[in-house]
Amino acid sequence: MAIRKRALTAAMVTAALAATAFTVPAAAHTGTTADHAKARADHTKTRAALEAVVREGVPGALAQAQDRDGTWNGAAGVADMSTGRERLPRDRYRVGSITKTFVATVVLQLEAEGRLDLDDTVERWLPGVVRGNGHDGRKITIRQLLNHTSGIYNVTADPGFQKKVFGPDFLQHRYDTWTPRQLVAIAMQHGPDFAPGTDWRYSNTNYVLAGMVIEKATGRPYGKEVERRILTPLKLRATSVPGTDPRMPKPSGRAYSTLSAEPGGAVHDVTELNPSIAWAAGEMVSDSADLQRFVRALLKGKLLPPRQMKEMTTTVPVSADTPSVRYGLGLSVQKLSCGKEVWGHSGGIHGSGSDMVATRNGQHSLAMNVNGDWAGDMQAVVEAEFCG
Repeated sequence: MAIRKRALTAAMVTAALAATAFTVPAAAHTGTTADHAKARADHTKTRAALEAVVREGVPGALAQAQDRDGTWNGAAGVADMSTGRERLPRDRYRVGSITKTFVATVVLQLEAEGRLDLDDTVERWLPGVVRGNGHDGRKITIRQLLNHTSGIYNVTADPGFQKKVFGPDFLQHRYDTWTPRQLVAIAMQHGPDFAPGTDWRYSNTNYVLAGMVIEKATGRPYGKEVERRILTPLKLRATSVPGTDPRMPKPSGRAYSTLSAEPGGAVHDVTELNPSIAWAAGEMVSDSADLQRFVRALLKGKLLPPRQMKEMTTTVPVSADTPSVRYGLGLSVQKLSCGKEVWGHSGGIHGSGSDMVATRNGQHSLAMNVNGDWAGDMQAVVEAEFCG
């Protein structure tokens, strides 16, 4: 949830993982077109990049790619540091802020059905919720929630929340339940980052509010709408919205964190946690095959009508420092060093960093995960897969 140079590593995992942004490595690619074609065909460079992620220090890395040549699976390191069990292609993992793409898709489906409008104010749907210290839901639209131009303070930047949720205190509070209103109330204790629509800054509070809007518009839990509208039609059987259940479904490995300590500090098993700390901003669980099925279906227009797809892919700048990155509605686009553009989202939550990207036509995709939150250049894996 804070922009990191290595990738859009968003979700609920320390201040350093507090935002999402794809960035372009400075290194240029060399070699002939034929060399690159061969490397992509056998994913040699992707495999090497995945192994490099583990050499940087994370216990294990897992990736799956799909293109015109079929499906490729790659893994390095271990899923469980105690048993040495390797990571497996069907392992499930917490996907963090990739949840946001599912949430945005549901909101856009509701707009297509005429049940809400992107330019509705937050106040219309959630009266009195966004108020305090300069925040005013009467001046913020649903669109601004989805593209992070609302200016609403990011709940995961709150020092007290960070201490309890991301630091050593996590071990005493890992099973605590947080309500959406509690998360928003913490954000309202701070002033906004900027006036609505005048800038861009990643805020998990935006998607907590988007989840609340879904519930107000449908009368159902947002997770049930995700299941009914996306998971069931696409047969995403490895994907779930766990609510307050701290357990990981099988098959899965373990997740490890230094809990905000300096690199080289003690490593903790953080596999079990109450995902309500992230709620609609980052609670979901999936696997690499399901994530690719989702993003490919989305980009091919199977989940949204053309008008809503145009809204989702209408982007705003993220930062003058990262002109190659732009953010739409729960979906980001980055231009890679070889000139290719890929769309998707990434996510981080305790002990888990994930990425989901695909070409705009949905023909070439990649999903990956690392099971440690203190190292690992996932962006290098994306570059290797699409530019290798």
